[in-house]
Order: sequence, then structure tokens, then C-alpha cells
Amino acid sequence: MVNEYLKELIAKRIAGDIVLSNNYGSSLKKWREIFKSSQLDVARTMGISASVVSDYEKNRRTPGAKFIKKYVDALLTIDSERGWVVTKELAKNLNLLYSTAILDVRELNSPLKLDVLLNTVEGLIVNSYVSSTDEIFGYTVIDSLEAIDGLSGNEFWQIMGMNTRRALIFTKVTTGRSPLIAVRVAPAKPATVVLHGPKRVDPLAIKLADREGIPLILSLVEDVGKLISNLRNVTSTLP
Repeated sequence: MVNEYLKELIAKRIAGDIVLSNNYGSSLKKWREIFKSSQLDVARTMGISASVVSDYEKNRRTPGAKFIKKYVDALLTIDSERGWVVTKELAKNLNLLYSTAILDVRELNSPLKLDVLLNTVEGLIVNSYVSSTDEIFGYTVIDSLEAIDGLSGNEFWQIMGMNTRRALIFTKVTTGRSPLIAVRVAPAKPATVVLHGPKRVDPLAIKLADREGIPLILSLVEDVGKLISNLRNVTSTLP
């Protein structure tokens, strides 16, 4: 299974390669062949005729942003039906962090206020650090059990994404001690930490959050799927 974050990252890399190419047609054809798909495969998935795909690949037509997006989406859809074989290989070749520990990552062009994040995750701040003016420019949703078991120290901090002004959202948390210890020893600090799953928060986790000056939020959303959906819905409305 490939999560939405990795899918979007691969899609952007492919689309960027096509857009920056000196020969759109050759680039389109190259990626189709990398995904081991025929023109008919792509055409059927896009809902167009194979002759249209052929026209673009032979530079008889110039693709716009909308066509390129649909073309790339079609390649990824075809690959998903085949078990994401090519996408996973591309992730390795492009040195992208591929881990089941990372459930979702998003970088934001416009800031998300802390109070909006609180409402989105149905959260409560459980430590003494309170501020309604903090701005968040990204978030990472992490399966804490998978992260502890499967990520090296260097890989673990790749979850910070492109900026540290972000929310680290840990799911499947028991008490919150391990995530906050990781935050404590890390050189870069997130803007806020959200814990999803615990019935109670370990006093040490609260103490560490206070020391770092980081709001520690307990999310009461019923399940991880809804948590991710809520985050995507609210960030999609940002300008």
C-alpha cells in the first residue's frame, strides 16, 4: 500500500519532469513506458481515445497542466491496480522516505492557526503552554509503533518534512512518553505535538513539552482515518 503523501510526491516529480522537458511528447512516452503501460491502458484510464494520447506523445498537441495531471494520475492508477510496483521502486531511486510509519504529510502555503488545528483534531492542550497565535505550515501524521520499530534516527527526523513549523501528529500512542522523548533529544523541534490514542498522557511527556515550549495536544478524534480526513479537509480550504 502507498499512502497519499508518497503518491502526491511521486506525481509532482513526474509532472515536473514533463513540464521542464524540452520535448513534451518524448517525456510523456518515457513515463508511460517506465510504468509499463500501453497508450490504450492510459487512454482507457483517462477516458479518452488512444489516438489522442498518441497525438500528445508525437507532439501533434501541446499538453496543458490539466492534461499532464490527468496523464500522471492515470499512470499511478494503473500502477495501484498492479500493486504499486513502479511507484515503490521510484521512491527508492529518488531517495524518498517510504515507510508505513508515515501516514500523511502536507506542506502548507498558508498558515494554519493553532486554534483551528485544535478544532480539526478535536483536541485539548494538556500542558501549560497555551498560545492561539502560533502558525503551522505543515503537518506529519505518524504511526508511532511503526516509527519506533522501523525507522532509524536519521529517517525518523526526515518526517519533519520541508519545515519545522509543523505539527507532528503521533497515532497509536499509549501514554505519549516515547514521542516526547524523541522530540526532546532531536535538534529540530516541531511547532506542536498531537497525541492520538492515549487514555491518559504521561506526566513526563507533559513536563518535556513544557520544557521545550511546545503545545502538547491530546486528540479525541475517534479513529486515524477520520483524523487524516479532517486535516485534509481543513487544509484544502486554505488560500
